[in-house]
Amino acid sequence: MIILSLYIALFILSYLAYSLITKRLRNQKATATHKTVTFGDESTVKADRAASVISIVVLFLIWCAFTGSKFSPIHVPGPFTGDTSFTYTARNAELETDDATVYLRVQFSGDQFTKPELTETQSGFAHDDAVKAIAWRSKLIRVQNNDDGGKHKDYRVIAINKQPITAGQTIQLDHGTVTMTTKGSLSFTPSKGMQMELVWLPPPEAVVERLFDIAANGYQNVTLWENIGWSLFRVLAGFLLGCIVGIPLGYAMGLNNWFRGWFDPIVEFMRPIPPLALIPLIIIWFGIWETGKISLLFLAALWIMIIAARAGVSGVNVSKVHAAYSLGASRAQVLFHVIVPNSLPEIFTGARVALGVCWGTVVAAELVAAEKGAGKMIIAASKFQQTDVVILGIILIGIIGYSIDILMRYAENFLVPWKGRA
Repeated sequence: MIILSLYIALFILSYLAYSLITKRLRNQKATATHKTVTFGDESTVKADRAASVISIVVLFLIWCAFTGSKFSPIHVPGPFTGDTSFTYTARNAELETDDATVYLRVQFSGDQFTKPELTETQSGFAHDDAVKAIAWRSKLIRVQNNDDGGKHKDYRVIAINKQPITAGQTIQLDHGTVTMTTKGSLSFTPSKGMQMELVWLPPPEAVVERLFDIAANGYQNVTLWENIGWSLFRVLAGFLLGCIVGIPLGYAMGLNNWFRGWFDPIVEFMRPIPPLALIPLIIIWFGIWETGKISLLFLAALWIMIIAARAGVSGVNVSKVHAAYSLGASRAQVLFHVIVPNSLPEIFTGARVALGVCWGTVVAAELVAAEKGAGKMIIAASKFQQTDVVILGIILIGIIGYSIDILMRYAENFLVPWKGRA
């Protein structure tokens, strides 16, 4: 919630600042101002590249701030590391009480550990103790093992820093908390701060370092480019098969009552089913090798392309069809010169959605007996909690998917220049 709130606040501040700056610098002769209506006219809405750059920078800075990255000078409070201590009061079997201090040294797991030194001697039954702990991790401290008579059944720790404590109770310290377990031991948890642990979210430099390492040495005897290439091949193969089958079927459903009635219940039944639910059936039917993976991606794209093509036909202005017939056009001419051109915008939109779904499904498709692929790399890394490899794979899939989407946009602008026009 903290990260989400910060992101929303930065979005609002960036928008207000950018709007204020552009309002002062805007050229009054901009193309959009020549139109009578701009709000609601899709052709006047273009992606603001400055907003895109700011959006990426904001996300990157949030990532850096919450992971303690060296790429950013500003960080949220991190976990406590260093030396701290607390005093406990113990009561022995003779009902005598004595105080002792636990000295703690909190370090990161990769650091070389050394215990704090004890220099003073004590005359009572409770003795000081020195403990080492790991940042973000709880440390169980059995002070009874260090005290005289501590293993007697009537021995009790009754207070922490002069505050009474019982089993299950937690005492707040300057640099963490102490909780008493049901068996009388003390569990110290250092303050975690707001930064993420490496196992949850590594800093950007760790992901970059892993990228260069895998690019040079590969991952589990497979090069990075082989993994990406196999995933790209599977996605494009499944997507193209979905287009080859889905687009003609969608046209048929949009143009013929019998086709609409025959395939409509099948399409509407299969459309809500997530591709991941089909994995067991795909394995039974097609096996665990490439045929099964491509078949799963084919089904992920098929229903989207059918609906997109059908919606494209339904969205054709009937006055254009009437005009073509009045000029003596045949059915084939109406199809290829009126229906297809006017339905292409919907088909391109469906294709972009289908590609996104295929990229989202490829990880699951490579879950089963895949030897190569970005999804396989992600799944294998997750088993060993190599979060930097997981994030690297996700970023690569996202970059490739976004690049393909940009190519689709350029292709749409080139092939369908009439989009948004009457």
